[in-house]
Amino acid sequence: MKSLSETWFAEGYIDFELKKYTLLSYLQEVNRYFNENKLYPQLADIVFHYNNIVAFRENKKFLQEHFPKKLTGVQLEKLQFLYEQMIEDNELMQELEDIINYSASEIKNTIRNGAEIYEFVEEKINITPVGIIPLDIKEGYFFLSEGKSKNTMVYHYRLSFFEKHDEKFRSIKTFFIDKWQRSISTTYEHIKSELIRKRNELPNPAVYSIETSLSFPIDETLLPIAKRSLVKYISAQAA
Repeated sequence: MKSLSETWFAEGYIDFELKKYTLLSYLQEVNRYFNENKLYPQLADIVFHYNNIVAFRENKKFLQEHFPKKLTGVQLEKLQFLYEQMIEDNELMQELEDIINYSASEIKNTIRNGAEIYEFVEEKINITPVGIIPLDIKEGYFFLSEGKSKNTMVYHYRLSFFEKHDEKFRSIKTFFIDKWQRSISTTYEHIKSELIRKRNELPNPAVYSIETSLSFPIDETLLPIAKRSLVKYISAQAA
C-alpha cells in the first residue's frame, strides 16, 4: 500500500481541495484493508500521521522527541523551515491550518475504525501458560491457534527493555518456527517437549498458548495483536 509522505500536508502546492483529495484517497485504501480485517501496518501508519500533523499544528519541537527513527535530519529542518516561512503568510497559514484540522478529524475517524477491530480481537484472545513457567520469562515460545482450525503456529519470542522519558517499556521480537497439527496425542505439552528436545538452546523455556475463536488474517491482525497481548500478560505477571 502506498503511504503518505511524512510531510505530505506541507509539500508542494498548499491547497485545501488538493490535500483533501490526497488524504481521502489514502484513507479509502486504509479502510479497504480494515474492511478485510487487516490492521497492520496500516493502523500504525495512520496513527503516526495523526500524531505528526497534530504536533505540527501545536508548533512543538515534536519531531526530535517523538519520531527520531521515522524522520531524517533533513526532514526535521524542512518542517521547521516550512513552519517559520508559513507563519509569516497569514493566508497561507490559514489554508494549512484548515488542511490540518480537516485531516486530523478524518484520520481520527479512520483510527477509530481500526481501534474497534483491534479491541474486538484483543477481547477474544486467551493466553495460558503451558506447563510450569520458569523465573526467566524474557525468552521462550508461544503457540498461536485461531478459529476452529487444529493448526498451531509456533513462534520463538524474546523480550527486551528500553527507556523513554523516564519510563520503561517492553518490546518483543518473534521468529516463526513451525506449524503443528494438534490432535489427541499432539497436545501443547507434547509440542513443548519436542521444542525442548530439538532446540537445546532453551532447556527450560517459558511457553504460552494464545488462542482465539476468530478466523482473522494472521500476519496482518492476529499475530501483531497476540504479540502485544503477550507483552501485557507477561508484564502483569512480572509486576
